Amino acid sequence: MKIVYNAFGGRYCDNPRALYEELVARAPDHEHLWTAAPAYRQGFPAGVRTVPYGSDACIEALESADYVVSNDHLPLDWKKRSGTVFLQTWHGTPLKRIHHDVRWAPEGRLERLDEDVATWNHLLSPNRASTERLRTAFGFSGELHETGYPRNDLLSSPRQATVRAEVRDQLGIAEGTTAVLYTPTWRDDQVFAADQPDFTLQLDLDDFARRLGRDHVLLLRVHSMVADRLAVPAGAPVVDVSNFPDVRDLYAAADVLITDYSSTMFDFAVTGRPIVYFTYDLENYRDQLRGFYFDLAEVAPGPLLRTSADVVDALLDLDQVTASHRDAYAAFRQAFCHLEDGHATDRVIDRIFPDLTGATHPKPPQGGQYDQR
Repeated sequence: MKIVYNAFGGRYCDNPRALYEELVARAPDHEHLWTAAPAYRQGFPAGVRTVPYGSDACIEALESADYVVSNDHLPLDWKKRSGTVFLQTWHGTPLKRIHHDVRWAPEGRLERLDEDVATWNHLLSPNRASTERLRTAFGFSGELHETGYPRNDLLSSPRQATVRAEVRDQLGIAEGTTAVLYTPTWRDDQVFAADQPDFTLQLDLDDFARRLGRDHVLLLRVHSMVADRLAVPAGAPVVDVSNFPDVRDLYAAADVLITDYSSTMFDFAVTGRPIVYFTYDLENYRDQLRGFYFDLAEVAPGPLLRTSADVVDALLDLDQVTASHRDAYAAFRQAFCHLEDGHATDRVIDRIFPDLTGATHPKPPQGGQYDQR
């Protein structure tokens, strides 16, 4: 059997990585092949077989695969052969509207992406709140599996402590330093603008450095769609981790998350660590630019803050943030993390690849489902 993996156009990360590592362990005699973009080739461990993303070899691999596993659209000129099984894992719980539910998209974009959706056989849902939203947004008629996300299994595993120590050492984060992971999402009007402006931060880095000092470090992870247009001032107190191979490992390393409308909030909540929201453009993003599936203010497990100064204030008193949002955090985890028990990878493999691994189809955890038609 040949299995071809793709993540975000040629990276080694996310749900495909978690599935790959377990499938290689269970079925090492099968052929496992990754698409790898040249810019991210260094993120692949030694021994992982790759083909350049978008190359003739990549197209040949996809067209000869028995299984294709991807966490994102594959907008390449390839023709899926009869018998190939395409597992689309996707990559996040949607707060912001996606695909056909968005308020606006460039002409022809959704039609082109629909051609990709038509090749999917299976789609994963991370939780019950996302299942029907994913089906209707994509217009997906195949099998939809409510399993949790394989990439998050690490966050419920004893191995998290080891990964945390390794990543903090790699990034030079000293013992006792509070690692603040900042994950602002992309804005449609910036990404699709004709002049492609730089992505600029609204967080006041000078104020962050002045008031938080050496006890804190800002790990900046901007979205891959704008990472190449990030303009970080020279000497800023920032570690740019936008191209760090897997955000999952950064979740393990971080002590607190700052985000806005990014799906990273749902994954980070598995850790139980504080979440602070910097929602300086909330009304515009919610009402004009993209739209939400639910009211963030009603369910957020942390404060929604309008100014950079307020964000720094919150970081200075995380005990208060935790105490004042304890009940909201518990409800948020119940709604969006109810399947994140450390066994999502097993559930996906036992459901999609039983003939490959000899596994039986186990029961889902309480509250979970496999097929939603």
